[in-house]
Amino acid sequence: MPVGDQPLVSHEPGQAGELLADFIRQHPRLLILTGAGVSTDSGIPDYRDGEGSWKRKQPVQHGEFMASLPTRQRYWGRSLIGWPVIRNASPNPAHRQIAELEALGHSDLLVTQNVDRLHQKAGSRTVMDLHGRADEVICMSCGERSTRDLVHQRCAELNPGFGGYSATAAPDGDADLDVDFSRFDIADCEACGGILKPDVVFFGDYVPKQRVHSALDALKASDGLLVIGSSLMVYSGFRFCRYATEWSRPIATLNLGRTRADSLVDLKLNASISETLEHTLQQL
Repeated sequence: MPVGDQPLVSHEPGQAGELLADFIRQHPRLLILTGAGVSTDSGIPDYRDGEGSWKRKQPVQHGEFMASLPTRQRYWGRSLIGWPVIRNASPNPAHRQIAELEALGHSDLLVTQNVDRLHQKAGSRTVMDLHGRADEVICMSCGERSTRDLVHQRCAELNPGFGGYSATAAPDGDADLDVDFSRFDIADCEACGGILKPDVVFFGDYVPKQRVHSALDALKASDGLLVIGSSLMVYSGFRFCRYATEWSRPIATLNLGRTRADSLVDLKLNASISETLEHTLQQL
């Protein structure tokens, strides 16, 4: 049944916490999948609204980034504003609460669609960055790796005239800045001159197969799937719900708004993430 046909019922955090604690007691070893909704309280914007629709222009596409110099100029130019938002973000209570679930033995693997590394900063130990990590940059020709901060600094030095712009940050190190980027000088690979790209899976690209297989192996070995802060509109996340259903693994979602998997889940919680997790932990 389409997501839009499902009734959307809101839960008070206390009620949601009780329901989630009961789900975890029945299914104590979970694969946890997180999305952008976990990081919004850290000041990192998300892509979609409560109905699963885009809040802003769609992010850069992999094919366009690789084929188009203007696209790369626009991306790296806007990153001068957007990247520091991710770099300087701190974990919020939800990150720490999810780390506590792992410490209590309820999560063998945390799979995150986020690229901000905030789960690791919060103390989660077994984390798979499904879509990569924004703090590293890779050369698409020779494979040379460097830190995002280093590339950021090089771009800033090459383009001093772009230092005075301000704009609203967008997800994944982007920003809502619309200016002429035609004279923006890109920092190419210092080893071979190739195209530098953040080590993240852009829209239109594919998650590495081994990463997917490892996550699915963990799902198959688990007692259930808990999705937190994801609309699951992107197939890379939704696939875990499809496999969980195929393998008879129960699914719980904790998210403000609809998800693509609403017709598949056993427990749907439309409630504040951090407040719900706080109540859940109090009962475990």
